[in-house]
Amino acid sequence: MSAEFGGRTGRQGRLSQWLRGRRPKQAADEGGRETLLLAAAAAGLPLAPAAHPAGYRCSCDRVGCPTPARHPVSFAWQTQSTTDRAQIERWARHQPQANFITATGMVHDVLDVPLDAGHEALTRLLDAGIEVGPVAESDDGRLLFFTLTRGTPEDEDEWWPCELDCHPETMDEHPGLRWHCRGSYVLVPPARLPGNQSVHWVRGPEHPLPDPLSLLEVLTESCARHVGDPSDQAGAAWPLRR
Repeated sequence: MSAEFGGRTGRQGRLSQWLRGRRPKQAADEGGRETLLLAAAAAGLPLAPAAHPAGYRCSCDRVGCPTPARHPVSFAWQTQSTTDRAQIERWARHQPQANFITATGMVHDVLDVPLDAGHEALTRLLDAGIEVGPVAESDDGRLLFFTLTRGTPEDEDEWWPCELDCHPETMDEHPGLRWHCRGSYVLVPPARLPGNQSVHWVRGPEHPLPDPLSLLEVLTESCARHVGDPSDQAGAAWPLRR
């Protein structure tokens, strides 16, 4: 696969520029926010309320919160996470400022890569005709590829905790890649971050979830090319367990 994608064509460059400049229109009103959250839940992503920005700080009461506006509000977020439409509507209406997280390792995993590496990989995957599922972009420098989970109750012996993969920049084989699986979470769009930043869809949840292994080789190759780039180290500390 490396040889096939070794060069960068003019078409790839144009597509990369288009991806960088493209943000799906997301309605600013509460109806638009709720619609996007319900679409994510309808796609099978279990949701739970999360903190939100309070100026440049976090809405939680933790002094010096290390992951402002990026963490669940409840310690029971794994059992609280749901795709139930009525519950999500209640949360969205009663907590109009809240972000939402989606718990990984139940239905889906997330391959989380530095932004430049992610855009390069997405261009290569689309050019190769490989099925790519939902993809979200975080303004703090990450691209999130949503995939099917590799861990289910039927193969529990193969499950592994996310802590093993949260900081794979220490692993030569997966530099800069985080594999969010059992015991982890990511923000689901639309989400707001401090400093007027956001998390938004590049490809929405209407796209079917692919097998993560179909994306992994291209993602790891792109990460390896970009490792050591200071611009791709943003947001390296999240998510953290609360």
